[in-house]
This record gives sequence, C-alpha cells and structure tokens, in this order.
Amino acid sequence: MGHLNLPPSKRNPRQWKLLDIVSAFFFALVLLFFLLVFTPLGDSLAASGRQALLLSTSDSKQRHRLVELLELGHHHQPIEACPADSVDHMPCEDPRRNSQLSREMNFYRERHCPLPDETPLCLIPPPLGYKIPVQWPESLHKIWHSNMPHNKIADRKGHQGWMKEEGPYFIFPGGGTMFPDGAASYIEKLGQYIPITSGTLRTALDMGCGVASFGGSMLKEGILTLSFAPRDSHKAQIQFVLERGIPAFVLMLGTRRLPFPAFAFDLIHCSRCLIPFTAYNATYFVEVDRLLRPGGYLVISGPPVQWPKQDKEWTDLQAVARALCYELIAVDGNTAIWKKPDGDSCLPNQNEFGLELCDGSNDPSNAWYFKLKKCVTKTSSVNGEYAIGTIPKWPDRLTTAPSRALVMKNGIDLFEADTRRWARRVAYYKNTLNVKLGTPAIRNVMDMNAFFGGFAAALKSDPVWVMNVVPARKPLTLDVIYDRGLIGVYHDWCEPFSTYPRTYDLIHVAGIESLIKLPGSSKSRCNLVDLMVEIDRMLRPEGTVVIRDSPEVIEKVARIARAVRWSATINDKEPESHGRENILVATKTFWQLTSSSS
Repeated sequence: MGHLNLPPSKRNPRQWKLLDIVSAFFFALVLLFFLLVFTPLGDSLAASGRQALLLSTSDSKQRHRLVELLELGHHHQPIEACPADSVDHMPCEDPRRNSQLSREMNFYRERHCPLPDETPLCLIPPPLGYKIPVQWPESLHKIWHSNMPHNKIADRKGHQGWMKEEGPYFIFPGGGTMFPDGAASYIEKLGQYIPITSGTLRTALDMGCGVASFGGSMLKEGILTLSFAPRDSHKAQIQFVLERGIPAFVLMLGTRRLPFPAFAFDLIHCSRCLIPFTAYNATYFVEVDRLLRPGGYLVISGPPVQWPKQDKEWTDLQAVARALCYELIAVDGNTAIWKKPDGDSCLPNQNEFGLELCDGSNDPSNAWYFKLKKCVTKTSSVNGEYAIGTIPKWPDRLTTAPSRALVMKNGIDLFEADTRRWARRVAYYKNTLNVKLGTPAIRNVMDMNAFFGGFAAALKSDPVWVMNVVPARKPLTLDVIYDRGLIGVYHDWCEPFSTYPRTYDLIHVAGIESLIKLPGSSKSRCNLVDLMVEIDRMLRPEGTVVIRDSPEVIEKVARIARAVRWSATINDKEPESHGRENILVATKTFWQLTSSSS
C-alpha cells in the first residue's frame, strides 16, 4: 500500500499547536509590557488599582490604621484624590443614597450622612477646567462656566432672568420666576409695605431661593439674607449662589426643625418656594413662626396667593395666619405680606388646624436633628428683649450686648470681652500674619466655632460675609449671633457640612480639637483627619485656613495639613493673648486630576 505524503505544515499537529501557544503567550507578554510602560493604559490601570486601595479604606480596621498613621505623621504620601465624578459630592445630600428613603414630608431630601467608616478617605478634586473664582463684587453678576458646567437652570429659567450662558461665563441678570424684570423692582415694591432701608431689618431667610437674585439684591439695602434650597432637580442652584458670593446653605424643610434658633430672622421670604405651609396641620407655617422674630415680616409670592385653581390653599393660608394673629399688611398681585405680633400669640383660640401653644418642656432653640413640633412657640418662653423695635437698629445692634447673652453666667461681660478679644486677633491676622482679609481675594468666610460671633463682628468693614457655625453640643449661643445682625447655623463637626465643594475662601476655627471631643471629656467622638478632609472639601483652591489651638494640637494639625496638600506655617499667638496657643495659617494648593488619577 502506498503512503500519503503530507506537507511539512501538516506533520505532528500536537507539537506545532503547543509551540504556537507558547509563542503567542510570549509575544502577548512583550506587547503588554510595552502597553503598560509606553501608553496611557498603564496610567489608567495604575489609577484603578489606587482607587481600589482607596476604597478599601472603607474597611474599618484599615481606615482606622490610616487615620492613625496620618495623625502621627508616619504616612508620608498625600491623601489620594477622589474619582473625577465626585467633584460636586456632598456626603449628606447624596441622591444615590437618599433616594431609597421615605418620600413622606420630603424626608429623603433632608440630611442623611454616612458613617465615617462608610466614606472613602480621599480629597475632592476640582472639575476639569476649574479656574480661581471671579472676585467680589464682579462675581455677583458673572461666574466661570467651567467651575460648574451645569446648564439646566440656564436652559429652563433663562427667559425668567435667572441666569444665562455668555461666552466663558454664566451671567446673572437679577431676575426670578416671580420677578422676571429683576429683583430690584420687586424689592422696591416690598419697600412700600416693609421698612427695608431704615436699618430696622437686618437678618432675612429666603426659602427655596433659586440662584438668590433676591438675597443678592438685598445686600445693598444692608439686609443680610441667608438663602437655602435643597439639592434637587436643578442640581446646582446653591452652588451657583455661593460661587456668586451670596450667603447660602443646602437645606430642606421636611420632617425636622431648620438648624436655626427661635426668633432669629427679621424677615422671611418665599418666592414660589412651593412649601405647603398649611399641610400637616400647618406644621410648616408653625416652623416659620418659630424662626420669625416678633414684629418681623413674612412675604409669600406665588402659589397659592391669588393663584388660579388654588382658592382653597389661599383661603387656608390666610386662616392659619389669622389663627396666629398675624396682621395681613398687603396683598399686591400674587404677593402677600404679613406682620407677626410683637407679643405672645393669641392662642389658645378656636382654629381649624388644632394649633396649641407649646408647653414649658419645649426649648424652641433646640434645632439640631429635632423633629418638627405641631405646637406654637410662646414668645414669653424665651427670655430677653428681641422683638423688632426693642433691639437696636443696624449697625448699632452689632456691638450692643443682646439680652439673650444672659443665657450664660456673666453673659454680658463675656460678650464684651469676646468682642474686644476678636478685634485684637483679627488685626493681628491682617497686619502680622498677612491673612488677606479685607482684600477682594476673600469673600465667603466660615467660622467653625463661632460662640458669640466675635470673629465675624471684627470683619464688619471688610467685603465679606461669615457663616457662623455654633457646634450643636456646645452652649447654644446662635441666638446672640442673630440678635447682633449676623447669620449662622447649628452643626456637629463629626458630620460633613451641607454645602458644595469649593465654596469658602477662608475657614477659621478656634479650638479645633474641642469640635471632636465629648463635652467635658478628653474622649474623641471622631478624628481630626476626617474633619480636615471636610475642611478641604469646603475650601476653594488657593483658599486660606486659620486654626488656633494648643501647640500640641497645632503640631498634629500641621502633620495632617501636609497630607491634605496644604502649604502651612505655624505662628505665635498675639502678644496680648493669654494661654498657650499657636496659630496655623495654611493655603490649599491648586491641584488637579491628571490622566493617571481620573
């Protein structure tokens, strides 16, 4: 039998197949080596690996170990950057987390904070193309588009004068849904019924503020308006407001009291804020009443005031105001203006909402994670003189000791000593430490441990506004701050603050370690690393931090400052100051994500 002659390529198929596999594997390794070393793929994979390591810090033991190393100065690398999609991250207002919660009374749109161990330990980066913000007062009218490239409001509300895109800027013409021709003419109309220009009114609250055309326009009238809105479908309205240099805060009126003391605001304003004031037995109107100073003014523009198909809602709104003895000053088109009585409410009376006065166990200034009450706060339940007409006009009220300072022993003496102390300290910051207070470089300022607001009062001649934060576990002195014509909120610094990243030019804190300690104890409730990462989140690139505490604490703060990429110096305290203190002055470096870290 003859044999079939096969070509060489057909002989020994198993042997040649094995050689092919070995050869292919070798060449694949060579190709992978070149890809990793000489192309962006290697950078990308390395970044992914770093991010996996970063996210692993949410493991409790690893996270605690990293925090310990950072505090001791044994971790010599900067804290990693967060992912590129976190540039606008607010930990307590995270829609991915909060959307799973109850919709009842907008509970899901209130603050809901993750535990520290659930949070990656990383630094929020600026967005691609970020620029140092436009300075005040030019920022009132225009900001860089690239700093928050969210066009939704401009597209939807541009025809109402909210904002529009123009070249590299967002422009703010000063309009709003209820005043498309501009807030200035709207405020002029309100001035026919309200003493806007006389110094009688100083503190205002704007609920559901949009881009704060109202609050921005009130500044030139000497009225300091704190604007708030939730993080909602407009996404970035409070971010726009703060970028403009207007006081603002992310907040939702839902199931809890708003984080302000009783009788804080001289004027409360709602322009199409769509808050259902008469729902839930008028619970939201009752909360507004708690916040409004006796003799103060409430302005509601838009629904339901003389609004089509909302006759019942408008009737109910008037009824609840009457039940609390509010005087209806005027109804001008779709704008209604009431004046709150100077003294106690006329309750108890017969009313369809079942409203009653709160009993003596209610502290009306307790407002940190405090459930809304359905009872009305008695004016007489708060000691002191604080009604409109009994407190000095602005600016005299800034330096006059409020009677509510007597909540503390020797409160008036403490107030006056605190005012003198901070005047000296601020002069030292400016003249010796060269902090840029009083220059256009600083507009938005936060005092994290404000006490009586002495630091803010010492800045009265500077072109700044100050968010005075009174820690919720310390004496509740925020009412004194409002009585002197300043603004602020309660907050617990073991949680993130309700603001967007990059919203403050200067953050100041005296006694930083006290913010993380249990009152009257040396035990910590949280740690300095998380607190300073949060300060970094709130601070603008090239922004300034001023921290004063004992030399030991400042040394620890300086070690962490290097890890959060700040350039810091340690300075002696003022010659006139007593006690053991050093002052750390730091600048946040302007770093950006690279292709390897995004």
